[in-house]
Amino acid sequence: MSRSAAWAETRTMLRWKRSGSLISYALLTLGLGVMVFPFLWMISTSFKMLDEIYSLSLIPSRVTWDNYAAIFQGTPFPRWMLNSLYVAVIATVSVCVFDSITGYILAKFTFWGKQVIFVLILSTLMVPTEMLIIPWYLVSSSFNGMDTYWGILFPGLISGFGIFLMKQFMESLPSELLDAARIDGMGEWGIFLRIAVPLVRPAFATLCILTFLGSWNSFIWPLIITQSEEMFTIPVGMAFFSSEAKDSSNWVQIMTGATLSVLPLIVLFLCFQKQIIRGIATTGLK
Repeated sequence: MSRSAAWAETRTMLRWKRSGSLISYALLTLGLGVMVFPFLWMISTSFKMLDEIYSLSLIPSRVTWDNYAAIFQGTPFPRWMLNSLYVAVIATVSVCVFDSITGYILAKFTFWGKQVIFVLILSTLMVPTEMLIIPWYLVSSSFNGMDTYWGILFPGLISGFGIFLMKQFMESLPSELLDAARIDGMGEWGIFLRIAVPLVRPAFATLCILTFLGSWNSFIWPLIITQSEEMFTIPVGMAFFSSEAKDSSNWVQIMTGATLSVLPLIVLFLCFQKQIIRGIATTGLK
């Protein structure tokens, strides 16, 4: 092949590569716009006047904070936000404590029936949530859990997925390290808290984030178990706003409430984004 022919072939390959990159960027930009536009429109609408509520413009002609004042002063939204925060924090702490202990025991201790217990825990992941609602409802009604925090919380205090996740991470810890700590006289709780837990921080971060998100966005069970407006969580309260939407003022409330509901999640992600990304990536490798 002559030098000019080789140069022409190289230019053709570069041209095709540049065209492929442009198409990839165009598709990514299109996908980004489809996903991000509704989110930006929701935030923008929360700052619009009532006569602009149906406009697709992302820039309000006149920015107003009256919608936020109205939702805090004229609706039970602050109570719903506190309810969601309370339920999500308690569920996250409970899942992290119980799931990590259970995962550590299943990974690092040998006892009779260990595999049977693990298989039974895994089998709970294969049961759809909808199948469990009736048993949960019967348990709640039997223990006076209707329209209470206990009733909202108890199905999410421990999860099979969390146990499986923590067990997989705990198994990667070298047993020789734990044995060395035992030889030095450290107790089992000390080994767990001072050696095992710090070494699986990415798994902890992932489990905390996923549990918090799941509890914060949970809708079906809180909708069934709560009866009074004071016990609504944010998703149930937003559905209540939607059911009452008869004019543009209700839609402004929905957009404003939806904007406020995502703020804690954004703050959480900004604070722990490194741990979240590392944990999810490591979880994928498992």
